[in-house]
Amino acid sequence: MAAKGRLFLLLLVLCLLAGSRIAAAATNPQDAAALKSLKKKWSNLPRSWTKKSSNDPCDQWDGVICNGNSRITSLNLFGMNLKGTLSDDIGSLTELRVLDVSSNKDLGGPLTPAIGKLIQLTHLVLIGCSFSGTVPNELGNLAQLEFFALNSNQFTGSIPPSLGKLSKVTWLDLANNSLTGRLPNSRDDGAGLDQLLNAEHFHLNQNLLEGPIPENMFNSNMSLKHILLDRNRFSGNIPASIGVIPTLEVLRLNDNNFTGQVPAMQMLTKLHVLMLSNNKLRGPMPNLTAMNGLQNVDLSNNSFTPSGVPSWFTELKGLMTLTMQSVGISGKLPQELFSRTNLQHVILSNNQLNDTLDMGNNISKDLDLVDIRNNKIASVTVYGTLNYTNLKLEGNPLCTESLLSDTMLCTDQLTEPPSLYPTFNVQCKNPFVETIEFRSPSFGNVNKYIDELHKNLSGTLDNCTPNKLGLVPYTGEAYLKVELKACPVNQKRFNYSQVLNCFNLTLQTYKPPEIFGPYYVDAHPYPFHDKVSRAILIGVVTGSVLLVVGLTLIGIYAVRQRKRARKLVTLSDPFASWGSTTEDIGEAPKLKSARVFTLEELKLSTNDFREINAIGAGGYGTVSKQPFRENKGSYHLRDNSISVLF
Repeated sequence: MAAKGRLFLLLLVLCLLAGSRIAAAATNPQDAAALKSLKKKWSNLPRSWTKKSSNDPCDQWDGVICNGNSRITSLNLFGMNLKGTLSDDIGSLTELRVLDVSSNKDLGGPLTPAIGKLIQLTHLVLIGCSFSGTVPNELGNLAQLEFFALNSNQFTGSIPPSLGKLSKVTWLDLANNSLTGRLPNSRDDGAGLDQLLNAEHFHLNQNLLEGPIPENMFNSNMSLKHILLDRNRFSGNIPASIGVIPTLEVLRLNDNNFTGQVPAMQMLTKLHVLMLSNNKLRGPMPNLTAMNGLQNVDLSNNSFTPSGVPSWFTELKGLMTLTMQSVGISGKLPQELFSRTNLQHVILSNNQLNDTLDMGNNISKDLDLVDIRNNKIASVTVYGTLNYTNLKLEGNPLCTESLLSDTMLCTDQLTEPPSLYPTFNVQCKNPFVETIEFRSPSFGNVNKYIDELHKNLSGTLDNCTPNKLGLVPYTGEAYLKVELKACPVNQKRFNYSQVLNCFNLTLQTYKPPEIFGPYYVDAHPYPFHDKVSRAILIGVVTGSVLLVVGLTLIGIYAVRQRKRARKLVTLSDPFASWGSTTEDIGEAPKLKSARVFTLEELKLSTNDFREINAIGAGGYGTVSKQPFRENKGSYHLRDNSISVLF
């Protein structure tokens, strides 16, 4: 009895624990209703969202995190292949802190203003979707927002001034859309981006933004590290206020229509990437003296006042990449330039450089590209320490009618930087693939640093894909792209939770080597299910159902035909039923119907009713083949016809 009592108590405790778990897992009704309404607008949902046994989002739904009050606080559906739209129901998840639906290329349509109701939201991440239309003004109501990324969508219209109220934002990314108009500022618009003093990242590149940038857009109280305004349509002068931001590390203003003189930038001592190429800048060559942190400088294709070789060429000791095509510099290049320890690329084509090219005998070991095409170099001093396969001199006087005319130096066989080859690659049937786009690397040759990046990423992802991580670098139109390929270990493919927990780098939780600069991640569609086997399964099930239905219809048809045949036999046999049973038990037959014959037909068939043709007696009288006699036999004369009853 004691043992039974203890067993009963144990079962009772387990039931109570199970009950408490169920109670704890039960999602807040408002949140559950909102999420189920959102679900109706989506297809390609994770399987945990569609199982009948899992009707509670807080319990088992992938990508859903709830707090102790069963309120949904995080919705992370990165790379889930969702299709559909984001409906107004999202505004009912009022305790939501993180909303990340990045890398769902078929999730789009206008962005609902209801997101502005999520006043607790700290992270809004909609990277790499298909959202379109204008950016809602209501997003300015998200006072707690810290991470704001709407890049790589199809947004149009202007940037709403209300975004200036997002005082806690550190990451602002609206890049790679079709946004137009000016940058909003508080002086002209009542609110604007100049109010975002805590922002470290202004990523507005690859849009259609235009007009001058107001002088009050930047100030020394800002915390900006990265300003990416490249590939837009900005015009006017570069504001002088951009040169007083002490924290600035990357400044990309290239591929715009800026004019005037480059403002002083000597205060930007932390700056390591400066790109002002492909504008309409004028005036003297920028003075970059004392900016010792610079590693990547590109001032190409501007209209600076012609000048000699700038003195800062030899003063920037950390320089890795120097690109100054078509900027009007002349004179002799100093040997010291080529002895910088980290120097990799020097691209000075289409200028007026002259005299003898003497690079010295202490050339940097990392130097793999020197492009001085189309200058006025008259001679070159040769040293054994240079790899001349990476020296380009075509279009200089020394290549005209000289011993060098037919050499690789003068034939322009290398018209592009060295090709980028895969350094790490892995093969498997179902790899997870995502592209990491680095927008401002400091180096020129990624092959020198891909090993460092691989080790860095492998350490981050080791729990998910140990020794199964591949990296394939390639150059895009404007930025460095690295394709990350990961293979599952001891399983056919990654599941939903592994993708969400391992490969979602959109929130910048992964920190690459600083030399790679700012990045963002775009995941490729992943086959969470085997489409072929699913198709086969669907085919088998469908075929089985059709077979069962077909056999059932055939059976029904056969039964109906059998009944019909029996009915026809019964109708044609007047004595089909004898008495109360189907057997002959001596009773008189029960007539089932009457057949009508004309008198002429009966005379013909009975030989004029002769006695020799008598049949016998029945329940209704004598049946014979005799001439008709009234009230005898079983014949009745009606309107010159005889009715024979059976």
